[in-house]
Amino acid sequence: MTLTAKSVARVTLVSALLTAVAGAAIIGASPASGAASTLGAAAQQSGRYFGTAVAAGKLGDSTYTGILNREFDMVTAENEMKMDATEPNQGQFSYGNADRIVNQARNQGKRVRGHALAWHSQQPGWMQNMSGSSLRNAMLNHVTQVATYYRGKIYAWDVVNEAFADGSSGGRRDSNLQRTGNDWIEAAFRAARSADPGAKLCYNDYNTDNWSHAKTQGVYRMVQDFKSRGVPIDCVGFQAHFNSGNPVPSNYHTTLQNFAALGVDVQITELDIEGSGSTQAQQYQGVTQACLAVARCTGITVWGIRDTDSWRASGTPLLFDGSGNKKAAYTSVLNVLNSGTNPGPTSTTTSSNPGGGGCTATYSEGEKWSDRFNGNVTVSGTDNWIVTVTVSSPQRIIATWNTSATWDSANVMTARPNGNGNTFGFTIQHGGNWNWPSVSCRVG
Repeated sequence: MTLTAKSVARVTLVSALLTAVAGAAIIGASPASGAASTLGAAAQQSGRYFGTAVAAGKLGDSTYTGILNREFDMVTAENEMKMDATEPNQGQFSYGNADRIVNQARNQGKRVRGHALAWHSQQPGWMQNMSGSSLRNAMLNHVTQVATYYRGKIYAWDVVNEAFADGSSGGRRDSNLQRTGNDWIEAAFRAARSADPGAKLCYNDYNTDNWSHAKTQGVYRMVQDFKSRGVPIDCVGFQAHFNSGNPVPSNYHTTLQNFAALGVDVQITELDIEGSGSTQAQQYQGVTQACLAVARCTGITVWGIRDTDSWRASGTPLLFDGSGNKKAAYTSVLNVLNSGTNPGPTSTTTSSNPGGGGCTATYSEGEKWSDRFNGNVTVSGTDNWIVTVTVSSPQRIIATWNTSATWDSANVMTARPNGNGNTFGFTIQHGGNWNWPSVSCRVG
């Protein structure tokens, strides 16, 4: 999150697909009897967290801290860990306000996301005037010093923030850091790993929701490259500042799932949705369910507590109003979190190519909801595979990821590689039939 407006409009309306994915959660209804009554506790039921951004200057507000202590189990410093706050003068580090947030969170048994170690924006003045090797060395020293200071206290660091350009290029943003060399992001991640080996290391950005967008693809290619070369990256953050620009794309789940399939966690890191009433509640419902539909989506952070605490206060984008009252959006999120379950068992069935050739397709059960369930297929023995997936009526496959799929009939899908490896998945609307699909594999 930046203190100035983003250059590209954020999203407002959850698409029809996300509304469908949201399932049967009832907006405005009270949590079911026996369900968790707070956001953090409800998220923990499926092994996830639900966090918020915190400003040190508001910790003296009893309403603010009361909601914080009660509802959330993850904390992110809104501005207090950014470069201008932690190193206002070169080589002179200042942690006072950040420490207030970290200590308050840890004293309440909460975890902390660190935001952010390296960024082209909110740099201290002395850094803005640097370039070349001097800037590179100063950036690496900053990453090392701050991550070392908080070693053992941070669950995950946004190591690099917003390094890719908007638009159709799919390339890096032009910045003083980028001009030190295209390897600057990799260098920052390696420095962070050395400084705090126990923290998860994340890349964080905005406008990466649509799988077909060039910016999303650019970030994906970087993460894919990092994983292939052993660069230490553990997670990707999707900021999710939504407003009245464009709808959440119908392939949002595909985006989250495809990144997760690279072997990284995905996290919704700065969620806020401008609006009010049932429309806003539906949007929050859909985004929350999209996270629950991906096993490696490990948590959600909203960017503030009350509407009046938001950097976009006029848009009333958060879960509590200015007086600290729960909004309809709060209830919709809580209901979805309470409906979530842990990923399904990893027991498998296999079907080998009857003609030989060493092709085996292994099916494993994914997450389940009242009206649908996820399945995953891993292929071994060849990279040139064709897998047939057959479902039983009235089942139908409503979403796929990591494969090029065609349908031979309403009940038979043929899946082929699409360049994203040998594991793919799909969502089945079951219509009351919970039977697993059958899978078979042959060499293409």
